[in-house]
Amino acid sequence: MAKSKVTTVFFCQNCGYESSKWLGQCPGCKEWNSFVEEKIDSAELKNAGGQLKRMHEKAQPCILSQVAVREENKLCTGIGELDRVLGGGIVQGSLTLVGGDPGIGKSTLLLQVCHRLSETGHKVLYISGEESQVQIKMRADRIGNFAENMLLLCETNLETISEIIREAKPEVVIIDSIQTMYNDGVSSAPGSVSQVRESTGVLLQLAKGLGVSVFIVGHVTKEGTVAGPRVLEHMVDTVLYFEGDRHASYRILRGVKNRFGSTNEIGVFEMREQGLVQVSNPSEYMLNGRPENACGSVVACTMEGTRPLLIEIQALVCHSNFGIPRRQATGTDFNRVNLLMAVLEKRSGVQLSNCDAYVNITGGIKILEPAIDLGVVLAVLSSFRNKPLSPKLVAFGEVGLSGEVRAVGQAAQRVAEAEKLGFEICVLPQVCVQELSRGREKRNMRLIGVKTVQDAINLLL
Repeated sequence: MAKSKVTTVFFCQNCGYESSKWLGQCPGCKEWNSFVEEKIDSAELKNAGGQLKRMHEKAQPCILSQVAVREENKLCTGIGELDRVLGGGIVQGSLTLVGGDPGIGKSTLLLQVCHRLSETGHKVLYISGEESQVQIKMRADRIGNFAENMLLLCETNLETISEIIREAKPEVVIIDSIQTMYNDGVSSAPGSVSQVRESTGVLLQLAKGLGVSVFIVGHVTKEGTVAGPRVLEHMVDTVLYFEGDRHASYRILRGVKNRFGSTNEIGVFEMREQGLVQVSNPSEYMLNGRPENACGSVVACTMEGTRPLLIEIQALVCHSNFGIPRRQATGTDFNRVNLLMAVLEKRSGVQLSNCDAYVNITGGIKILEPAIDLGVVLAVLSSFRNKPLSPKLVAFGEVGLSGEVRAVGQAAQRVAEAEKLGFEICVLPQVCVQELSRGREKRNMRLIGVKTVQDAINLLL
C-alpha cells in the first residue's frame, strides 16, 4: 500500500496560481498578500484520479468532418430568457457555472428549470449541500408540483455523488453549491481554493464522460466574482451571472462566457411569489415610471447581443460648494462620464469645472457600450441648462474626443425598437441616417442626424 504523502502548497485566492512557497505578490494576477497555505494528500488525490479514469472507456480519435452536430443536442428548458442566454438551450455534456449575490435567485431559477424539465419527461437530479430536503420542498411547493423524474439528494461528498450519478443516470444535474462540496483527496476545508478546483475537475470529468449536463452554483465575493480561483471560470463551458439589487423586483442574467453561443445576451426576470417570471419586453419594463418633462432625463438605446434595450439616463448637475467638484456615476463607467464632460467643456464651451455631476442609469442595469455617450451628453446638458427634452425623444451614438458623433452598429434594430414603444424623434449619427435611408422601410419616426455634439446642442438645447 502506497504511503500517504502530505505536501504543502500555496494558492492565490484571486487567480488560483499555485506555488511551492509563499509569495508576497502573485506572479499571475499581481495581487498582493493573496496566497494561502493548504495541505494536499498526494496519494489519496492520485487514487481519486485513477477512479475517475476507470469510469470511462478508452477514448478513440475520430474524423472531424464526420462529427454530426444536431440541434436536438440542445435541451430546451422551457424558460425562453434562460435559453437565449445559454445559446438556444442546454448542451448535452456541458458544465455551466451560475454565480450571483446571496438571495438573488440562483437556486430558485435552477429549481424552476428542474420543474420544467421533469414535466417534459427528462430525468433531473438536484444535489444540495446547503439546505435540507424539507427546506427545498418548501421552496418547491411555491413553484408547483414536481413530476417523479425529479430526484433530490442532500450530500457534500463527491465520491458518493459520483456513484449516485452513475447509477441514476440523470440528464441534468444541479450542484448547489460548489463551495460546499469536498474531495477526500484534498485535506483542506470545503470552499478553499484547492477544494473548489478539484471538485470542479471531478464534475467536469463526469459531465464529459457520461454526457450529463451539470449546473454548479458559485458564491461570489464582495468584488462580484466567483469565490475561489479564476481558473474555475476557465474550466467550465458557460458562466452565467445574476445582476441587480436583491431588494428590487427584477433580475438580469448575463452570459460572461459561453462556448455554445454569444456572450452578449441577457435575460430579464421579475421576482414574484411563485418564483422568477420572464420579462418579455425589458425596454418597456425599464422605462416604467419615467418622469415626463424632467430636466436631465434622456432615453438611450443600447444593444445586448441581438436585443435592443431602451434605458433612461438621468443626470443631475449643480454648482459645487467646495473647491473640488464631486462626480458620481451609477450603472456606467465613471471615467467615461468624466471624459464626456471634458469633451463638452473643451469642444462646446460648457463650463462644468465648478459643478457637481451625478449620472445614473435607472433600473440598476450596468451599461458599458459607447453608444449611450450621446444620451449621457444630452442628459448632462439638459440638467445644466435646466431645460427638459421631449419625452418622445431617444438618442444613441458614440462621442469621440474631438466632439464628433461616431457611428454605432445595428442602428436599424435600435430605431425599430424605439418606434415600437411610441417614440417619435431619434437623434443618431449622421452616418447611420444615410445608412438607414438606403432601406425601403417606411418609418413614422423623425430621424435627426448629427455630426458633432455641437450640432445636437444647437438642434435640441
